[in-house]
Amino acid sequence: MDKQTAKARVTAFTEKHREIWKFIKFTFTGVSTSVLEMAVFALLQYVVFASLREAPVGDSALLSFLGIEYKGYMYSYFISATIGYAAAFIMNRKLTFKADANPVLSSVLYIIMVVCTILFNTWLGSFLGSWVTDNGWNNFWVDMLVKLIVMTVPTLWTYPLNRFVIHRKKKDDSDKEA
Repeated sequence: MDKQTAKARVTAFTEKHREIWKFIKFTFTGVSTSVLEMAVFALLQYVVFASLREAPVGDSALLSFLGIEYKGYMYSYFISATIGYAAAFIMNRKLTFKADANPVLSSVLYIIMVVCTILFNTWLGSFLGSWVTDNGWNNFWVDMLVKLIVMTVPTLWTYPLNRFVIHRKKKDDSDKEA
């Protein structure tokens, strides 16, 4: 198959299956930014905050409610998630959905979604991270598996919110029926 035929097939697929193509691009963006987030997390957890991996966070009603027990994980998670979500916002807005809705409104809606997602992920990640640590299983691979699980769960709500609420197009000519 020559390059032109392959390009024509890809173009035909993306035109016929626009919504599937958007989800594929969203997934690619998610994987790309997840790799970035995991790399930052690993650097922070094992280098920058290595001395705080088992340091307790102290008394705080909010942190206790969220199940956050260790400073190293909390700092590593929060910073890496912020970087990952910021990169995902830019890539999804520009590449995946080609959004032209008000960028300020989109940013505010995205921040609300991210704060809720981070609170959920912080709770889930801290719960699983504490469970791993309490059982003596924490090592690089187990920590990365826990991080991957915690990062994957929010796709259940982040795709629909990104697609239909946050990264809308004012007038999406590509989605019109002929």
